[in-house]
Amino acid sequence: MPARLSRRSVTAAALGALLCGALLHGPQATPAAAATAGPTVTVPPAGSHGFPFLAAAEDLGSYGYTESEYFVSGTATSYAKSGLWTSDGRWNVRASGTAAYKSRLLVRRPTDPAKFNGTVVVEWLNVSGQIDLSPDYWFERDELLRQGYAWVGVSAQAVGVNGGLGEIKGLKGWDPARYGSLVHPGDAFAYDIFSQAGRALRAPNGADPLGGLPVRTLLADGESQSAGFMTTYVNAVQPVSQVYDGFMVHSNSAVAAPISGVLADTLLMPNPSRIRTDLTVPTFVVLTETDVPGAAVARQPDTVSVVHWELAGTAHGDQWAYDLGQPTVEKSAGQAAPSADCAAGSAPFNDGPGHWGMNVALRHLAGWARGGPRPPSGQPLSTVLRDPATGLATGGVRLPDVTVPTRTLTGSRDTTDSGVFCGLYGARDPWNGDADAWDRHDDGDPSDPAFPPTAEPVLSRLYPTHADYVGKVRTAAQRSVDAGYLLPEDATAIVAAAQDSGIGG
Repeated sequence: MPARLSRRSVTAAALGALLCGALLHGPQATPAAAATAGPTVTVPPAGSHGFPFLAAAEDLGSYGYTESEYFVSGTATSYAKSGLWTSDGRWNVRASGTAAYKSRLLVRRPTDPAKFNGTVVVEWLNVSGQIDLSPDYWFERDELLRQGYAWVGVSAQAVGVNGGLGEIKGLKGWDPARYGSLVHPGDAFAYDIFSQAGRALRAPNGADPLGGLPVRTLLADGESQSAGFMTTYVNAVQPVSQVYDGFMVHSNSAVAAPISGVLADTLLMPNPSRIRTDLTVPTFVVLTETDVPGAAVARQPDTVSVVHWELAGTAHGDQWAYDLGQPTVEKSAGQAAPSADCAAGSAPFNDGPGHWGMNVALRHLAGWARGGPRPPSGQPLSTVLRDPATGLATGGVRLPDVTVPTRTLTGSRDTTDSGVFCGLYGARDPWNGDADAWDRHDDGDPSDPAFPPTAEPVLSRLYPTHADYVGKVRTAAQRSVDAGYLLPEDATAIVAAAQDSGIGG
């Protein structure tokens, strides 16, 4: 199958490196001592806004959920390398310092304790946009709310608390009356702050963030830059802290975040940084098409404790996450909300199956962490070898959006005259006879980014009748369910959307 190369693959790799690293502000050795006494949990004041930063814009009550916020404080430990760190991820650390801290937990949990499923997903909030964001809550939201999980977002990094390059100077700048007492000593302490957040959920000292819900399983989750920190946490800190029961590493790059929290030390991290395979708790690595060019060198065989998926037709950020998350971001940040800033007239965002993939990955991880079966392995994805007729990537975990396609879905895009975040959203290109402004058979054309020109597929030829299309979607969805790559609930939704469409004939 012919290779289709463009500068978009280079852009994707550069963005992965940027967001997973550049926005940072033999026998096992004796591990570092665990952090000091457990943290204290308190209730924040109302502040000037009357709601927490990143408070949900959607009506959580309609799903039987409630949202609240807590402060967590104590003394955090920083870590330093102990011995030689290599690509196998079996990294030892030693305690290198302590500092006082006070950060926050944003909590969404079932209102009815009987609906709590016992699992808490603890997300390391992402600060690539220079404010706290919760990308994996948005990707996983349907599964979280329908299955009774509790979700907790942790302001683990200094930028989220103290501010960085953005217009909003962190939580403290956004609402001094609410957050003025917060203290973040720097990202060297972020790992232990995240550990202490987990401890506060299991055994609160003071207010109970979960309102008395009994924790059975505690899962750590991080996307993009946060996934780089999560990689280092798994490899270096989990053996010391032993706080979490499983890890979701979503959209990491080949190089993990430095244990020191110092940007320049990224150059000293093993390249590639793979996930250690000797832990007793599982790690699930999920990559999108956007991530693969910058992360493929870190591929590793699946083991009893590590599974790696690469989702075809997906993007680092996508239409689903944007549509669900942007109202929440704008509720707090207003006009200062980070913008994709894609060029006018360019292709729209990828609207592929990323959220379907994350839903099933979360359910797999939760069961796996409780002693259930390991998730199925996935095939490697190629973003270079693409189907010349459809423009779709080959290989990877393939859900109905790409096995019964109606549009081109890619994890990369032309970013000419666009902002730095635009490339993260990938692209989609409806098959409408090359009628779109971007259908120029050049790098801005997702379905045909290079000469010689290739016409878009004709939907009526692919699916002669509506019943034919729906039948193919139903068959593909069931195959994905049977293979363990799609949840039955989501298969039902996919088939219903096909039935409601006008595709076919």
